[in-house]
Amino acid sequence: MTTQAQASGIAAARVLMALVFVLSGLSKLGAADAMRGYMEAMGVPGGLLWPTILFEIGAGLLIIVGYQTRIVAAALAAFTLLTAAIFHNQFSDQIQMIMFLKNVSMAGGFALLAFVGAGAMSVDARAQSRGAQLKSAA
Repeated sequence: MTTQAQASGIAAARVLMALVFVLSGLSKLGAADAMRGYMEAMGVPGGLLWPTILFEIGAGLLIIVGYQTRIVAAALAAFTLLTAAIFHNQFSDQIQMIMFLKNVSMAGGFALLAFVGAGAMSVDARAQSRGAQLKSAA
């Protein structure tokens, strides 16, 4: 596979991985009261709704553009495992088991992204390239 194809593939994968968080955060905006009630019913303080919305949208957008990717991906991996444990722990319900496994799989993808980084088509790569240029000019 060519370097350009790899860069494009990694960028596309970042978008696909992050899209669920951006859309989830946006959907919570339209149903804030219902979502707060659901969170509280699951033992999560309703006051965490707005930080959750901001985190989902913000982290998703950061992954899409590839900024601070390793840190954000690690945070999303942890967040996804935590939400799996809290919201999808009724393993006798097949849908909940599937949702749990989906979250575990997503966490694995974000862990991989945290280890390998954003790829060549990212803000991170651009910043690294610029830093190298400044060092060589000095």
